[in-house]
Amino acid sequence: MRLTVLLGGVSAERDVSLSSGLRMAAALRDVGHDVTCFDPAFGVLSADTERSLLAAGVGSHPPALAELAEMRHRSLSWEWLSHPIVRETECVVLGLHGGQGEDGTVQAALDLVGVPYTGSGHAASALAMDKHLTKVVLRHAGVPTADWCMAPPRGTRMDAGEVERRVGWPAVVKPSRQGSTVGLSIVQAPEELGGAITEAYRHDEAVMVERFVPGREFTVGIVGDQALPIIEIVPAKALYDYECKYTPGMAREFVADLPRETSERMTAYSLQAFAACGLSGYGRVDFRMDPEGCLWCLELNTLPGMTPTSLIPQSAAAAGLLFPALCDRIVELALVQHRRG
Repeated sequence: MRLTVLLGGVSAERDVSLSSGLRMAAALRDVGHDVTCFDPAFGVLSADTERSLLAAGVGSHPPALAELAEMRHRSLSWEWLSHPIVRETECVVLGLHGGQGEDGTVQAALDLVGVPYTGSGHAASALAMDKHLTKVVLRHAGVPTADWCMAPPRGTRMDAGEVERRVGWPAVVKPSRQGSTVGLSIVQAPEELGGAITEAYRHDEAVMVERFVPGREFTVGIVGDQALPIIEIVPAKALYDYECKYTPGMAREFVADLPRETSERMTAYSLQAFAACGLSGYGRVDFRMDPEGCLWCLELNTLPGMTPTSLIPQSAAAAGLLFPALCDRIVELALVQHRRG
C-alpha cells in the first residue's frame, strides 16, 4: 500500500513523534508498504533526513518553548493538507503526539478530505486529550479515577485550602491537554502550589490539580478490541517523567505479575474506559494501584508512543505481536474503520 506517516509537528512532543513515526515507517516498509514520511511543519523528509533524525533519538528533555515558537512561525501551517503526498495516500499513519496531532484537529481535517488515518476519530481524540473531560466520562462510566479540581484562570491565585479539602496533599498539578508529563509537578505542600500552576500554564490554557495516588504504575495497551498484556512501570525517579520515559535505563518496564482477579479487573476497566471515551483502532490506558490494591485510571492515550522505550510495542511483543506486524495491524484497523464511516 501507499502510506504517508505524519510525524514531527510543533507540539512539545515533537521529538517523541519523530522517533515514533520513523520507527513505524521503517516497520511498515519491512512488511512491503511504500511509505513517505511527512512533517506537517516542514514537508516531506528525505532519506538522509530520516536517518539523521532516527539516529538523534528523543533526548532527555522536550524542545524549549522558544524553539517550538520559532518552528510554528516557519511551519507550513495547514498547507500540508493539500499536498499530493497526503491527499493521494491510501492511509495516513499518525505518528504525531500532543497538540493538533492528538486533540482531534488533524483527524477532523483528514475526515473533511476523506483520507483514512490510524487511531481514533476526531471527537474521541479531542475528548481523550482533555484530562478533565476524560475523568468526567470515566466517573460516569464507573471507572475509578482520583479526585481532582481545575485551577482558576491564569493569573488568579488558587486557594490552597480548597485543594486540601477537595484533593489533599500531595497533589499532582498538570496541564489538562498535554502528554508525556510535560509541565507536570507533584506538590507536597501549599507553598509549592503557585509555582507548579504557573509552570503548567506555560504549556496549556487549562490546568488540573489531582489527588496523588501512591503505589505501583501500570499500563494496558489495546489493539482493536483486544487488551494486551499489562505492563508495570518502575521509574528510576519518584516520578515517571519525560526523562524516564525516553531515556534508556531510566525505567524498568515488564509484564506485570498480578493476582488473576486484579489483572482481570484492570483489563476490564481499560476496555470499559476505551469504549466509554469512544476510542478506536489502538490506544493505551494508564493506571495506578494504591497500597490497598485499589485501581485508579489516570488517563487514556489515543496515539501512544512507538519509540524504542515505549510501552505498547513492549506489550504487543509480550503477546507475540512483533513491531512490524503491530504497525501493519494498526493500518488494517484504520481501513476497516474508514469503510464503516
